[in-house]
Amino acid sequence: MIAIIDYGMGNLHSVSKAVERLGYETIVTGDAEQILAADGAILPGVGAFGDAMEHLRESGLNDVVIRYADSGKPLLGICLGMQLLFASSEEYGDHEGLGLLPGAIVRFRGDYKVPHMGWNRLIYRQKDSPLFSGIDEGHVYFVHSYYAKPERENELLAVTDYHQPVTAIVGKNNVYGMQFHPEKSGDIGMQLLDNFLKMCK
Repeated sequence: MIAIIDYGMGNLHSVSKAVERLGYETIVTGDAEQILAADGAILPGVGAFGDAMEHLRESGLNDVVIRYADSGKPLLGICLGMQLLFASSEEYGDHEGLGLLPGAIVRFRGDYKVPHMGWNRLIYRQKDSPLFSGIDEGHVYFVHSYYAKPERENELLAVTDYHQPVTAIVGKNNVYGMQFHPEKSGDIGMQLLDNFLKMCK
């Protein structure tokens, strides 16, 4: 069973349907016991970092997500959900994140279009990651104005190029994050999601 964590700010339906298409049973839930009992968990997210953390704290789900990560079972953050895994964000002020990954979320700065929106090629930094098993580098779909700056190079699994190397996939032990939307990223996105789900068996 794969838990899609519902804290009031996620693209829950599209993620749930993608997981089901890959042949896995899902439950969309904000219930702590159901989340902690799941074989794998996905933290989606759309919107602002500070609002999302407020929702997580008010519901007590911030502690549930941390407990889940500490259990050793696979956890995947998608888009804003990936950013929430980090220690902090500068989006509309300074905000504390879940702190599962060291590093910060910062805004794109430069004389170019923000948000970063569209199809960009993945460049694997840690090619031996099980996430990339059987998958060539290819294009996935991004929509974001802020990006992650991990503190540890070995936790940066893949980048894309948008006027600079931009964090695309991160991973530390059982905790993973994808800045793009795998469920909206064609065959490669679905293959990446499938490789994550295989870890949950």
